[in-house]
Amino acid sequence: MTESDVESGEPDVPVRGWILVCSTAVVAGVAIGFIGGAFRWCLQTADRLRIDLVDWAHRLPGPGWLVPIAAVALGAALAALIVRWVPLAAGSGIQHVEAVYRGEARPPLLILLPAKFIGGVLSIGSGLVLGREGPTVHMGAAIGAEAARRARLQDADIRMMQTAVGGAGLAVAFNAPIGGTLFALEEVTKSFRLKTVLATLFAAATAVGCMRLVLGNEPDFLVEQIDAPALAWLPLFVVFGLLTGCLGAVYNRLVLWFLDRVGGLRRIPAVAKAAVIGAVIGLAMFVYPLAVGGGDSLTQMILSGQTIVLPVVVGYLLVRFVAGPLSYSAAVPGGLFAPLLAIGALWGLLFVGVVDSVWPGNTTTLAIPMALVGMAAFFGATVRAPVTGIVIVIEMTATTAVAIPMLAATAAAVLAAEVTRSPPIYESLRERMMPEAPR
Repeated sequence: MTESDVESGEPDVPVRGWILVCSTAVVAGVAIGFIGGAFRWCLQTADRLRIDLVDWAHRLPGPGWLVPIAAVALGAALAALIVRWVPLAAGSGIQHVEAVYRGEARPPLLILLPAKFIGGVLSIGSGLVLGREGPTVHMGAAIGAEAARRARLQDADIRMMQTAVGGAGLAVAFNAPIGGTLFALEEVTKSFRLKTVLATLFAAATAVGCMRLVLGNEPDFLVEQIDAPALAWLPLFVVFGLLTGCLGAVYNRLVLWFLDRVGGLRRIPAVAKAAVIGAVIGLAMFVYPLAVGGGDSLTQMILSGQTIVLPVVVGYLLVRFVAGPLSYSAAVPGGLFAPLLAIGALWGLLFVGVVDSVWPGNTTTLAIPMALVGMAAFFGATVRAPVTGIVIVIEMTATTAVAIPMLAATAAAVLAAEVTRSPPIYESLRERMMPEAPR
C-alpha cells in the first residue's frame, strides 16, 4: 500500500466534485438497498418453499426423490439460459468488479440487473449451494456504474462508483454495512483513498437502511449472550485457525478443479451441464434438506445451540464442502461467500466434537464460540480478507464475545493459507476470466 493510498484528502478534487460523488453514491445506495432487500426476500421465501417441497416429496408414494431432483435441475437450467442471454451474469461477479476497478474490464451495463436478480433466485432459490452476495455485489456494481454515467462522472470515478456500490451490495447481502465497506476497500481496491471511502460509506449506510425497511432491523443470526472463552483456550483457537487455513486452501483448489473439469466438457451444452449439476444437488437435498442452498438455516441451528450429533455434522460438512464448488461450476448466478460461513460453522462444531471426544467434558461450552470463529477464519482463509470476514461475522451475529479468539484464529488461518501457497479465490477467478465474460 503506497502513501497515496491512505492520504487524508484529495485537494485536486473541487467541492462540487465531492458533493456529486457522494450524492450519486446515496442515490445508487437507495436502489441497491431496495432491490437487494427484495432479492433476499425472494430467497428467504424460496428457502421455505424448498423445505416444504422436500417434506411433501418424502410423503409421496413411489419415487418421491425425483421431485427435488427435477426442481433443482429445472431451476439451474433456467438460470443457465439467462446466462446464455447475458454471459456476464455467470458466477459470482465479484471478480469482474475487481477487474473493472483495475481497468481490465468495462463497467457492467444495467441489463445485468434483471439477469442477476432472476437468475440468482432461480439458481440459489432452487437449492444450488451458492451465495446471495455475488449477485447482490454485481447488481450494486451495475447500479453504481449506471448512476455514475448518468451523473457524467469521469471514467475513473465510474470504476470507483461501481466498486463502492458493489460494496454496498455486499453490505445488503449480509446486513453488514461496515463489513461491506471494508470489503470494497480491503478486497477490491486494497487501498483507503478518501473519495472511495466516503462513496462506499454513503452507499452502504443508505443501502442497508433501505434493506432493513424491507426485511426488518435485526441481525441476520440470533445468538444468545455467551461468555468470552477463557484466555487459556487461546492456543486451541490458534491450532483451529491453522487447520482452517489448510482446509480453506483445499476448498479453493476444489473450486478450481470443478471449474476445470466441468468447463472442459465443451461438447455438452452449458444448460445441460447446469441441469445435471442441479439434479445431483437435488438428490442431496432429498437426503439432507438443510445441506443445500445458502446455508443460513443450518448456520442458525448451530448458533442457537441445537444439538446435532457428530455423524450428522460430518455428513452436512462433506456435502456442503463438495456441493459448493460443484454448484459454482454450473456457471449460473451465485457467489461463494455465504456457503463459506455455513462450512466454517460446521467445521468449528466438528472440531469441538473431536476435541471433546479426546478431552471429555472440558470443551462443550466452546461449541458456539468455535462455530463463530470458524465462520470468520474459513472466510479469511479462502478470500484472504481477514478483517472483512471478522467484521461481517460480528455484524451478522451482533456479538463481540469471541473477538479475541476470532482475531487469533483468523490470522492463523490466513497465515496457513499463505504458507500453503494457495492464492485468494477471487484472484484465481479473475485470472481465469475471458475478456468481458467472467466464468
